[in-house]
This record gives sequence, C-alpha cells and structure tokens, in this order.
Amino acid sequence: MSIRKLVITAVLAGSSQSETARRYGVSQGWVSRLMARYAAEGDAAFETRSRRPHTTPNATPPAVVEQILRLRKRLTEQGLDAGADTIVWHLTHHHQTTVSRATVHRILTREGTITPEPRKRPRSSYLRFQADQPNETWQSDFTHYRLTRPDGTPGTDAEIITWLDDHSRYVLHASAHQRVTAPVVLHTFRKACEQHGHPASVLTDNGMVYTVRYAGGRGGRNHLQHELRRLNIVQKNGRPNHPTTQGKVERFQQTMKKWLRAQPIQPTTTTELQTLIDTFVDEYNHRRPHRSLPHRQTPATAYQARPKATPNTDRTTDTHDRVRHDRVSTAGTITLRHNGTLYRIGIGKTYARTYVLALVQDLDIRIINAATGEILRDLTLDPTRIYQGTGRPPGPTRK
Repeated sequence: MSIRKLVITAVLAGSSQSETARRYGVSQGWVSRLMARYAAEGDAAFETRSRRPHTTPNATPPAVVEQILRLRKRLTEQGLDAGADTIVWHLTHHHQTTVSRATVHRILTREGTITPEPRKRPRSSYLRFQADQPNETWQSDFTHYRLTRPDGTPGTDAEIITWLDDHSRYVLHASAHQRVTAPVVLHTFRKACEQHGHPASVLTDNGMVYTVRYAGGRGGRNHLQHELRRLNIVQKNGRPNHPTTQGKVERFQQTMKKWLRAQPIQPTTTTELQTLIDTFVDEYNHRRPHRSLPHRQTPATAYQARPKATPNTDRTTDTHDRVRHDRVSTAGTITLRHNGTLYRIGIGKTYARTYVLALVQDLDIRIINAATGEILRDLTLDPTRIYQGTGRPPGPTRK
C-alpha cells in the first residue's frame, strides 16, 4: 500500500493531519495538499502525479529539431561527418541558428539516429602533436580502393596517394594510380611543391617508395630521399608497425574512402576515381568543418592563417617567434607582454569577443581572426607606448 493511501485512510479514520504527518514522517503541508486533491479527484489522489511542467518555453522549436534531423540525414547520405559538432557548425554558419552541442546530441539520441558505442579512451590519454606552421611538416601515405566493373561487380584495385599538411590538415595533393611507385611519389611531391612551396620536413611510414633505410643499404637512396636531400628538407619516418605517427593522413584516408563508398555511381577507371577525389578534396579543404582545428575551421582557412615554414638553409637567424591564442576584449583590445611590459593592442570594438591568433616575431605582430583567417591588424610594436592604437576614430567600424 502506498504512503498516499495510508495517509488518506488515517485522516479519514479520524486522525489529525499533524498527527498523521508525524506518524509517517511527512510534512503537514503535504498532507493538507494531498487531502485537498483527494476531495477534488477521489481515488486518483492515490497515484503519483507527473511533475512535468505544463509549458516548456525554453524547449527547442520543432522547426529547429526538424532542421537538425534533415542535416543529419543529408550529411550521412553524402558520406560526410554528421556528428553533433558538425551539425552545430552548419547551423551556425549556413542557417544562422545557435544551438548547443548537448542539445543537438540529445535530439539525435531521442530520435534514435545515434547507435550507442562502448566508451572510448579519454582524450586526456592521447599523446597529440601538431606542427606550429603550415608547410612545417607534410604527411604522406597511400591507400587502396576497389574499382567497379561496368556490370557492377568488384574490379581491380587502384591506389590513392595523399600529401597532407600536418598543421592545418589541408590536402595538398591526392591522386589515383594503378600502382604507387617511387617515381609516382617523386612526381606527386614535386607537383605539390609547385602549388604550395617546399616544406621544412616530411613525415611518412617506412614503405620502400618513401625510404630504403631498412633495405640493408643496397642501391643507395631512392627518388624521394635524393630530392629531399637536394632541397635541404628533413625526412622523418615513423616507427615500424606504428601507423598512429602518421595519424592525420591515415584519418583523412578513412574519411575519404567513407565518402567514396557512399557515392551512388562507383568509379570503373582511375580517371573516374580521380574526378570523385577532386570533388571530395574541394569539399574537405574549403567547406567541411574540421573537428580537430580551433573553432571548427576549414583546412584552407587554417592553412592560409599563418606564414609558411620553409627548409632551414640559414641557421644564423635568431628571432623570438611565438603564437598566442587570445580573445578581443569588450573594449576592442588584446594584451601582449614584451620585455617584461604588458602592452594593449587596439583591434576595434567591432571585433569585441572575437577569438584571434597573434603571430609575433620580435616587434612585428599580425592579428588574425581565428575562425575566418581574416587579418585584423598588422603592426610593428612601439615599445615607448603602452597602448598601440589603430589610428581610426573611436567607436565601432562602419560596415
């Protein structure tokens, strides 16, 4: 028997409400409200009533819920990432709708679009590294993709080689071949260099097309090794059987192949495969938000935001280079310490609360919008002035 029925029965039998409250360890006010409900509803008062509010003014509007589910369906069908973070980015940048990640995840879970998975290792346990500048390190690897015969049956294997910038995840080159050989590696590397300049270093696995250091010294260096030595580019190789060292390019290949498999018309030749790869690379570099980059930047934005590294041919230069992550204050400034003194650098109230990158080389400073890559200010610090004004009239900039 529920405590509600016991209390009501005791009061109806002649016990006072205060005596009944003491006997059953409840408040007298609760007993009074229970008896009032019994008088109005009868035996329905024996059952617990829902505490859900009659109205939920802060609930997500149905139109936004429908938009979230449409985005989830469209991105999934296209073979692109369709997680809560990605959907939030699309809502903010393409639909002018602000929703928290937790809200999107809750909606997707409630609608049954998320398959529960075992809990993974915590992110704090990962050993993560990233180059500080574009072109500081290029990663490269190649993978296989099965072509399809005209009758729809599986065809021959093709191989796809990728050159990826470690700092920005920008795809510098991706191409399909019947087989990736050492001359193909050299050709694709030179093609990437023609478009993007020479990197300071490259990082690959120990495949024979990249290095022959495990070949017993027979035959000398291969094509890529000779080219890197000629250009003063540092060659790095991961440990054998340790692919996570080249994790960024490995992860890109996984994302690319997922997208390729989702296409309704599968390629039958390497030419058709190359057309699909070019389409995906353009989407990946310029429109797809990247979860590993600050503020879900696109790789193209991150690649263009900072000066490019180059092969180190002059080791006599000694400058103080640093990168600071900051946020513009409500007064339109950021602070920067130089030689023990804290300086205030004016950006403008128009950019208040904007996340920025400060690229500092001695007294030369460049302020960049962290999300878009826009250069907000380029100046040389004047150590005689604490406030480095913009030179513009006070007040927000007119747009």
